[in-house]
This record gives sequence, C-alpha cells and structure tokens, in this order.
Amino acid sequence: MGRARGRDAENPQAKLDHGGVAEIMASEFANGFELVVDGTPQSHVDLDDPTHLHFEYIVRMGAVIDQLGASASAPLSVVHLGAGALTIPRYIDATRPGSRQQVIELEAPLVTLVREHLPLPKGAAIRIRIGDAREGLRRLPPALMGNCDLVVSDVFSGAQTPAHLTSLEFYREIAELLAPTGVLLVNIADGPGLAFARRQVATAATVFPEVALLADTQVLKGRRFGNLVLAASATALPTDWLPRMLAAGPHPAKIAQGDEVASFARGAAVVTDADAVASPRPDAGLFLR
Repeated sequence: MGRARGRDAENPQAKLDHGGVAEIMASEFANGFELVVDGTPQSHVDLDDPTHLHFEYIVRMGAVIDQLGASASAPLSVVHLGAGALTIPRYIDATRPGSRQQVIELEAPLVTLVREHLPLPKGAAIRIRIGDAREGLRRLPPALMGNCDLVVSDVFSGAQTPAHLTSLEFYREIAELLAPTGVLLVNIADGPGLAFARRQVATAATVFPEVALLADTQVLKGRRFGNLVLAASATALPTDWLPRMLAAGPHPAKIAQGDEVASFARGAAVVTDADAVASPRPDAGLFLR
C-alpha cells in the first residue's frame, strides 16, 4: 500500500460519478505516477518500465502471474475487476505479448483521466468496460466463460472493497469464468485481528479447492493494517518457489497454504449476499507522508 501526498491544484484530477476525486501525482521515479482517490493510493505506474510494479502487494500478484501458462511469456486471457491506473494490465501486456484482457471499472471519469495522462501502450489488447464489477461479469462475451486464465479482483470504493464483491455468490460467478487451471487473485485490505480476511478465505475456500495467502509477515499475523493477496484455483497453485522469493524482502513476506490457510480461516463464517459487509476502513493517518 502506498502513501498519499498533499493535494496539488496542478495535478490532473477528475471528479468521480459516485463521489470523491481521483488525482494523478508524480512519484519519486523519473516517469512514475500514483493514482490517488480521496487520499488513498490506488495504483502506481512507471511509464518507462511497466514491469516496475512498485506496491508490494502488486509485486506479489505479479510473481504469481509469472508462473501461469505454458511459459512466463505465453499470452493469457484475463479479466480485471477494477481498473485503477491499469498497472497489472500494463504488466501483462509487456511480459506476455498477445494477451487479451478485459477490464471492468465503475468510474468512467477515472478511466478518462488515466487514458489521457497515463496512456496505454499502442496496440495493447486491453478493452475497458464501464460498469459495476459484478454486473459486468454477467455481460462479458459468452466465449470467455470457462476459458479465462486469470481473474484479478482489486476493487475499492475509496479505501474499502464494496460488500457485494466479497460474497459466496460473487466467488461462484468468478469460478464459472475461469478455465480448469485458471487462477483468481484478490486484493484484501484488513487490519489487526484480520476478521474480514478470515471470512474472505473461508468464503473462497468454499468455492475453490486450492487457496493461498501472500502477505507481509506482520500483516499476516494481524499486527498492522495492510494488503493480503488471496490466490485461488480449482487445481494446484503454481507457488512452489514463492516462499523463498517472498522471504528475501526487502520487506519479508510469506505464503500461507494448506493446513496454515485452513487454520487461518477456522471458525470464520462464510459471507453471503445476505450478510456481506465492506472491508474495514483504514485509519485516516495510514497514508500520510
């Protein structure tokens, strides 16, 4: 998770349809930028190097993505829920030429802002659809059903994931989209105690036989607020080499699988549409420099 800077009237901004302001700010890198929505960093883009993922949880997603398919350069069929500044779509386009990607984003003004100030590479096969993520799943081309190699769910309204994108019914809809060996990656933000994350793991595990968690060790222990990456699939996840990579730092992290994941979620109730709630709101000072 990044940290926001003070607002600058010269930064490109857009007022969002559902409230709030999106803003693009220069980062410390020569041609790097952060997308910030109401003080919450949503994405980082390096226009000179789209393989530079910057935020730690995005780096972890990239590490899993690198293991998908017949090779690290094989094209993928991907659906992204939530656009942000299109960091992961840019990464896949750069590392896996020929990939076909669909992005579903609620906020048309955000997409316009990003397209204008952080343009996509020419020729990138990235189609952006405007609308609610869950409703958008149902409107995807029928040919995608059962044929997606990857679904990435990274949807935030401000600093929270909307409730309807956390339920058993939602995960079942994603499962129908994935190929037999397809993988789901979910960005989960949670704090001390990890009650929300535990319920998300319990819910995903009801749908997917294989579930893993990748996170900073202190976040995974519930000692501070942060991002956990949930990876799920109907078949074995390609994670054999990840423990060593995650432990190397610069901020030591780990991957929890098997019995550790089962223990993590033990006693947590499965989330349904009837009782779903948004992810917890982080402390207001978390993103301040």
